[in-house]
Amino acid sequence: MTSLRGSQGVGPAGFRAVGALGQTAPRAPGSRRQGNPKPSGSRSPFTVSAFSRSLDFPARVLLTRSQLLPARPEPAMPAPQCSSCHAARAALRRPRSGQALCGACFCTAFEAEVLHTVQAGRLLPPGAVVAVGASGGKDSTVLAHVLRELAPRLGVSLRLVAVDEGIGGYRDAALAAVRRQAALWDLPLTVVAYADLFGGWTMDAVARSTAGSGRSRACCTFCGVLRRRALEEGARLVGATHIVTGHNADDMAETVLMNFLRGDAGRLARGGGLGSRGEGGALPRCRPLQLASQKEVVLYAHFRRLDYFSEECVYAPEAFRGHARHLLKLLEAARPSAALDLVHSAERLALAPAARPPPPGACSRCGALASRALCQACALLDGLQRGRPRLAIGKGRDEEGPPPPRRDPRSAPGPAAAAAAAAAAAAGECGAACEGRCAQASV
Repeated sequence: MTSLRGSQGVGPAGFRAVGALGQTAPRAPGSRRQGNPKPSGSRSPFTVSAFSRSLDFPARVLLTRSQLLPARPEPAMPAPQCSSCHAARAALRRPRSGQALCGACFCTAFEAEVLHTVQAGRLLPPGAVVAVGASGGKDSTVLAHVLRELAPRLGVSLRLVAVDEGIGGYRDAALAAVRRQAALWDLPLTVVAYADLFGGWTMDAVARSTAGSGRSRACCTFCGVLRRRALEEGARLVGATHIVTGHNADDMAETVLMNFLRGDAGRLARGGGLGSRGEGGALPRCRPLQLASQKEVVLYAHFRRLDYFSEECVYAPEAFRGHARHLLKLLEAARPSAALDLVHSAERLALAPAARPPPPGACSRCGALASRALCQACALLDGLQRGRPRLAIGKGRDEEGPPPPRRDPRSAPGPAAAAAAAAAAAAGECGAACEGRCAQASV
């Protein structure tokens, strides 16, 4: 390897170096040729050969002292003024409209849009007792905060209802966030647990039951159906007349993509609108944040300094929803309005008469709304009790072969607990209404 001698000068505009192949970098203006004597009194360049060897540079490099100093950062462009108040500097530019707003004006606009969604859709009539599905995450936290701000104008009262799915190492921290919110906002909180409603079954028990059968990827399907049932039970327990959930536009767009990819015409037909009217004795449900993007939900929580739980569920990475979420991000990169366009497409979707699902009936076990003999919650619980958990939700098929012995979710050796749970389910104690839709917007 060829090295540079001290006689090689460096001009003020750059430096010279010799690479591994002996190629010399362009000489800076005013520098002397190699081999010429150095004029007396000239300053020697600063040699960093040891430093270059430590970084495995291909050659030793000669630098002047001025070149070792950090470059001056270019002056940043000042933020534009808020297009609403014209007084403060803008803190963000809205992802879809491009409007530049300060934090205070953005939060005001966000709350006004949610109010318009509720009033235009007639989602919550005056005097309604509203059960807010509280999970501790950003969506339910923002929903509860916004409705608390709008409650005097809407004339409604709020109740927080949280569901304990029995997920070790995850749900306890999320419930702690919900309890902090309830105490801060002075809202009543009720917690219902899977173990109490479903004969001892928790999500951890369901995961253990399905682990050896290749069905562990369906944990989110089980959880969505059971969570919907549990939220209905909790809302009835607090005397609510309506249920609201924090699904945003991104959640609903992912659901539309999932239903298209699965070819599920029944859920596509039921997926339009801002909620369900409450057929078959079920409580009416609505999604006031359905037209708000996930980015703006996060921005609202940031500017309002809301305390929420942000960890992902331990079973979420295996869910099919993750593929739809990734696809949606790719679509939004090419078309920023893709999520909201999908939501509006689902609202306007019309199925051919031959593709329309039959009108729902009543579950033969619990009396809830169901498209088959058993509602989805009862069908899942029945499969778990028999040791044959169903993966094809809504297909109406049983697995072939004789049923294995009943299994207790806590792996108890005797059959007493399983028999008691089966008797409770047969008596209709498995819950109230189930419209066969996932609590995570799998409509």
